Amino acid sequence: MATLIDGKAIAKKVRAEVKEGVTEFVAKTGHIPGLATVLVGEDPASSYYVRMKKRMCKRVGMQSIGIQLSAETTQAELEAVVEKLNNDDAVDGILVQLPLPKQIDENRIIDLINPSKDVDGFNPLNVGQLTMRWREPDFVACTPTGCMRLLAETGVEISGARAAVVGRSNIVGLPMAMLLQEANATVTICHSRTKDLKDILLQSDIVVAAIGRPHYITGDMIKPGATVIDVGINQVDDPTDKRGYRLVGDVDFAAAEKVAGA
Repeated sequence: MATLIDGKAIAKKVRAEVKEGVTEFVAKTGHIPGLATVLVGEDPASSYYVRMKKRMCKRVGMQSIGIQLSAETTQAELEAVVEKLNNDDAVDGILVQLPLPKQIDENRIIDLINPSKDVDGFNPLNVGQLTMRWREPDFVACTPTGCMRLLAETGVEISGARAAVVGRSNIVGLPMAMLLQEANATVTICHSRTKDLKDILLQSDIVVAAIGRPHYITGDMIKPGATVIDVGINQVDDPTDKRGYRLVGDVDFAAAEKVAGA
């Protein structure tokens, strides 16, 4: 039976560290770090994520600067907002909530964000720095960074380990693979067209699932004792739930729990 990684306890520890860091920074500089969140439209999921970010800012002593734009916002209008935030000394981080409406080119917006304020780590300059050894990007995508912290807190030996990242998105899969490689793991990037996925996973000491498919990874695909981190959040129909659905990961948790080490 696997040892469950207590993500909530680790998150609490990280929040305390950030709060302490913010307090020290303000005492030294007199400047309260500010995070600007830009929400275009009223997508429920995006609105929820932005609310969570504002709440976290408040809990750690940071300033939250929320900008709400209509779903009809044009490319030029959003670019003007980003440029203004780039030049605002009160803003230390910019987060444009994705996805954006169809009339807006997401890549152009991401490219426009000052790399030193690109807290999502999506700007090509930050991504490029991540792919180069011994180079430090200003920011790295938060989910892969969080996964690395989970591994570190759990005491998993990454150096020399075989690691499989299932998923190749710019947001999770690719930066996750880069971070594991930088930590001296031997990394295999897998995806929906990987033909020998089971064979690869059965050889992997670390598995990070980020493919966006419910229960895509089953218990018989996991090496006994492996560490498994499931990033996936998938909605599946469930008439027994009052919402009519439930959320599941990319890994069949019940089956994986019997095989994995953590």
